[in-house]
Amino acid sequence: MPADNLTPAAPPAPRFAFGWAALVYAVATLALCYPALAGGFLVTPVSDQYIGGFPVREFGASVLRDTGGFALWNPYIFGGLPYVAGMHGDIFYPTFLLRLIMPVDDAMTWSFIIHFFFAGLLTFGFLRACGLAFLPALIGGLAYMMGGPIASYVSPGHDGKLYVSTLYPLALWLIWLGIREGRRWVWGALALVAGLAVLSPHPQLLQYMLLSCGAFALFLAFTDSGAGKLTTRVAVQRLAFALGALVLGGFIGAIQYNPVREYVAWSPRAEGMRSYEAATSYALNPEEMLGFVLPEFPGILENYWGRNLIHLHSDYLGVAVLVLVGLAFARHTSAMRKRFMWFWAITALIGILWSLGGATPYYRLVYAIVPGTKFFRAPGTFFFVAWLALSTLAALGADRALRRDFTRRYLIGWGIAGGVILLLALTGALVNIGTSVAIPQRFDTVVANAGNVRIGAVRSIVFLLIGLALLETLRVGRVRPRVAGWALVVLVAVDLWSIERLYWRFSRPAAELYASDPAIDYIKKQDQPGRVLALAFGQTEGYHDPFLGGDALMIHDIRQVLGYHGNELGRFQRLYAKNESNEAQLQRLLGNPNFWKLSNMRYLLTNLPEQVFPGFTKVLGPIKNAAGSTSYLYTVPGDNPAAWVTPVIIKVPDDDAYAAVLDPRFDARQAALFDTSAKVIGKQVQALPAPLGITAKVTRYDPGHISVELGTPAPEGSALVVSENYYPGWRATVDGKPAAADRADFTLIGVALPTGARIVDLTFESRPYQVGKTITLLAIAISLGLAIWGIFLERRRRG
Repeated sequence: MPADNLTPAAPPAPRFAFGWAALVYAVATLALCYPALAGGFLVTPVSDQYIGGFPVREFGASVLRDTGGFALWNPYIFGGLPYVAGMHGDIFYPTFLLRLIMPVDDAMTWSFIIHFFFAGLLTFGFLRACGLAFLPALIGGLAYMMGGPIASYVSPGHDGKLYVSTLYPLALWLIWLGIREGRRWVWGALALVAGLAVLSPHPQLLQYMLLSCGAFALFLAFTDSGAGKLTTRVAVQRLAFALGALVLGGFIGAIQYNPVREYVAWSPRAEGMRSYEAATSYALNPEEMLGFVLPEFPGILENYWGRNLIHLHSDYLGVAVLVLVGLAFARHTSAMRKRFMWFWAITALIGILWSLGGATPYYRLVYAIVPGTKFFRAPGTFFFVAWLALSTLAALGADRALRRDFTRRYLIGWGIAGGVILLLALTGALVNIGTSVAIPQRFDTVVANAGNVRIGAVRSIVFLLIGLALLETLRVGRVRPRVAGWALVVLVAVDLWSIERLYWRFSRPAAELYASDPAIDYIKKQDQPGRVLALAFGQTEGYHDPFLGGDALMIHDIRQVLGYHGNELGRFQRLYAKNESNEAQLQRLLGNPNFWKLSNMRYLLTNLPEQVFPGFTKVLGPIKNAAGSTSYLYTVPGDNPAAWVTPVIIKVPDDDAYAAVLDPRFDARQAALFDTSAKVIGKQVQALPAPLGITAKVTRYDPGHISVELGTPAPEGSALVVSENYYPGWRATVDGKPAAADRADFTLIGVALPTGARIVDLTFESRPYQVGKTITLLAIAISLGLAIWGIFLERRRRG
């Protein structure tokens, strides 16, 4: 019988059900995050946040506090790059507000904790809306938040992934309310949720979330809910509303992605991944699926021996959870519940196949037909979709268990499977399997991990037997369903906590982690800007030292030649030979005086104690930095100023400019090589004139603002070159009058100087940001208006 509204009867629940669920999830969260209460910083040396995330967020927060506006240019790493367009984390996501009211390290820690808590609570709300009783929904939410795919995001510091994974069940909940129940306020709320996901900003997980939400919306619109199907007209109308809400949410992200759209052509990923193999890197490997029940098999954290070489997250799904997942595949009280189960079973299967990447032919289809896939790697990140599906199945299985609708044979089957895994672990067979698939250089790690595998197998079998015993006592009626349900809650939580706690590691406060040292103090005392090449050779005493291989120096307002980012300007990547061999890159960085001049490289900070580079002079060292590494500071040969004046302008194509500026016969002070598209007048010369010898003193060097004063007036036809990457948005004035800023010397800022010029001011502005900001504010206003109007209509209809 077609219908317009298909609202299921409210499933049984205790009074204040949402409050009780929140309390359970708060306790589970506290069991992992309690060191934060004493000021612990949720970061470790293996985390992206340690080497890069904290410095760029501290920078963004300081600019916002000092100026009242968002940073648009980051001058501190890779020769300078756009802050918004280059993507520096959650710039516009609401977590930026936390960074304004508390220290940035505390704000980052609590951003993880808050989202972890809501990942469980919102999943609970979604499952309750879908008709599940209180305890099954509670178990499903607990599984989702405490399971390895979500709980271990803190280890590599993947906050953007956690944000999208938390918003995902909320989006599904709203889609259910909008399509199945016809709630009119939902569409504005869904637009806001989609907008938050866009601002996370993690475009890869955003794509996965939207694909899954779209599939769920189609399922709800065209399947029988048990109370009848929606009429075709209503189904299509609500799908259109859902699509419109998601599109509106996309416009909410315009403040971030309108600048990104412009940046794509300038970024190193303009052409996408270099190959299918690159696009399928960091996938879930088939042998690692045994880690679903025995996480010690592929190795936890530093004991990992798999083909991905690093594995900072957890794949553990929990033996108790998987037993409940299996119970979902059985007789159901309604056809609608059966269809619901199969939708999520198929979603889980697709999610696992997608996560396996190139291990199966399935990903070839994904790579061929899903837009944007060629720009992403790490298909294993799709697993959060599979995990919510499995958590939903676990809730359905718990519902069946509490109805005592299962057989002893099912429990015996799990017992046999657990016994086989235990036997394989204790006899060393799993180690043999590991050595058969591991890459040769990891054989020793597999063997060294054997003891952990045996202990882990015992741990898993203990939790499995407790779960099976609990279900058997429930089946025969020796324990009431309510008591058994709460026992399952505790079992699921403790089982998952016993593994995921290993990934929640805390460090000292940021003020101690990134404290200054004599080398930093020395560089800060210099009166003219100079970049530092921070470079570690071999393993440093401080693991993943952020001073020698990350962005820590920018915390102290020190500009680096390199840094840690991954989305720096493509031309600068080419200039420092990132995609060439290690030998070629070292030769470029340490053996090419032209590169030193172009990059304003004046210092080398390294862990090498001896002067091994000709002409480099040791200034300080040995110094013990805050990360625990011994470092040495050297000055770089030659005069490598932040700006210089050339007597002539020559216009040349990109490739010619690239070859010329790195040629040892070329002196950057003799000519400014502007791009052929630059709005300057170039000269044809037979021989380059001698350098002018005019000093160019930098009087201001703030993010997005550079001022240069010339020692003597500029002659006719001369140009100023500033050692900062050019990008559209740089504006120049010369002696207070507008002038053109263009790209010179392949990647730097060049300004053609009128005769007599003395003072040049450069300012970075971003029209795409301003346009995007306007669109975002309008989209938020429309979304809020739709939600409020929907609430008004519903109240009027009820009244």
